[in-house]
Amino acid sequence: MRTRPLYDVVAVLARLGVGIVFMAHGWQKIEAGVTATGRSFDALGVPLPTAAAVYSAFVELLGGAALIVGLGLPLAGALLFIDMAGAFVFVHADQGLFIVDGKSVQNGYELVLALAMASLLFAAGGGGRLTLDQWVIAKRLRRPSPGDEDEEDAAKFVESLRQAELKPAKKPRRSPKPPAIPAPDPSEKPDKPADDPDDVLVAGRRKPSQRRRTSSTQPTKRPADDTDAPN
Repeated sequence: MRTRPLYDVVAVLARLGVGIVFMAHGWQKIEAGVTATGRSFDALGVPLPTAAAVYSAFVELLGGAALIVGLGLPLAGALLFIDMAGAFVFVHADQGLFIVDGKSVQNGYELVLALAMASLLFAAGGGGRLTLDQWVIAKRLRRPSPGDEDEEDAAKFVESLRQAELKPAKKPRRSPKPPAIPAPDPSEKPDKPADDPDDVLVAGRRKPSQRRRTSSTQPTKRPADDTDAPN
């Protein structure tokens, strides 16, 4: 399992080495002249030699610089891979593997094969994180765009509505209860009525006297009528 920081450092070194090789070949073609490079391609059997000379010269020079700084790696790597694939098919495929075999120059495909595979690796995202591409992407992510602000406001609005739905509904206020009347304390004796004048004080206690009867319980004798008197 690779360590990410170590891989990033190694990727920078790999891009630096491959980029220098591409820039050297591109500068060599531009220095010789696009027309002379086109004639050389025509002699080697490359189709559309002038267009191929312009393409290879500028792609190798600018693409090599892009590899070094890590700018547009997917595009630069893909263009350089196409350049090396064309060189392999039309120039070096039938010359063997080695560029130099013993004392004879074979012009083999070992160099173009290695450069093509490295370019393909960088195009697939193997250039590491220490690139201008990563710096530009990180800078754009830190700077919110107007559309992002609108999306953030909309998200906050939706979240506030959701929170409002989750809150329980407030209970209606009840009318205040009338004050409770305290229950009578059984330990307290009710107020005694005013003393009856008929009560008498007996042995320090008030003892109610028997009220006088208003009428006699004995029956009254009926006066004799004159009619009942004897003659």
